[in-house]
Amino acid sequence: MTLPETVYKAHATGNDFVVYVDREGDCEPTADEVRHLCNRHFGIGGDGLIRLAPVGCVSDLTAEQIAACADGGAQWFMDYRNADGSYAEMCGNGTRAITLLAARESVIDLSHGAAFRLGTRAGVKQLRALGDLEPYGKDVFHVEVGQWHMGEPDAYRVSISGLQGRLRGTFVDMGNPHVVAVLNERDENSALPELENLDLAVKPVVTPMIESDQNVEIVRIDDTAVSNGTGKATMRVYERGCGETLSCGTGLCATAVTLRAKTGVSHWDISVRGGLLRVDVTDTGVVLTGSATIVAEISLL
Repeated sequence: MTLPETVYKAHATGNDFVVYVDREGDCEPTADEVRHLCNRHFGIGGDGLIRLAPVGCVSDLTAEQIAACADGGAQWFMDYRNADGSYAEMCGNGTRAITLLAARESVIDLSHGAAFRLGTRAGVKQLRALGDLEPYGKDVFHVEVGQWHMGEPDAYRVSISGLQGRLRGTFVDMGNPHVVAVLNERDENSALPELENLDLAVKPVVTPMIESDQNVEIVRIDDTAVSNGTGKATMRVYERGCGETLSCGTGLCATAVTLRAKTGVSHWDISVRGGLLRVDVTDTGVVLTGSATIVAEISLL
């Protein structure tokens, strides 16, 4: 077994992970080990596994990715795996969960507003601890998720298994791929139920087909105040590699980017099944604000 003796269970607004710090870089998991630990019946259970390791100890990184981490001031890397064992480029909620563990384990010092630069397969992300902050919860972090790239608005159609009607979808690249469908803009004659009642056990179908497997967000606009540039929305998400999750950080960012393009509103409070998060969008990047929780310390047998 390449896993450490001790791992932790963590979540960030219900997006849950098996997490651990690999100080020496010698506990890189296999795909089978990831699948076993993330299994909700035979393992610990999680939407994914996150190993925090020195940048030079992550075997799949290219020389360019290692150089980008050095240029961005990142000594530590978030080695994130989906529950099915596959690699993932980025996880906005996961950055908060692993940063909280790193602080608890005294790997990093987040006191006095210090920034932590974390390497990911989608580039270096910067985090700051905000402490407890209402209405977002305890152990809240700002995450500078970085640059976004949006495709042509409404260029795709999203179908949900067993339901008539389709939604209009917009592609957004947050370092990983997303298609965002706004429920308020369903096609005519759509018979889709309310957002809370959608059955997302089967992944929604996106047409035309996108070459890379993508995450799919279904979102409802609840309120907008154009005068002060704020809005409220509710989102559900189907994540590649693990199915529907209670929250998806990059999915929240992709949602806010799409909603900004449609409404002109740049600052969104978005409710997901796991809680409430803030997303602030500019022309050059996205900042995600949300909580993180360490649930348990677990000794592996």
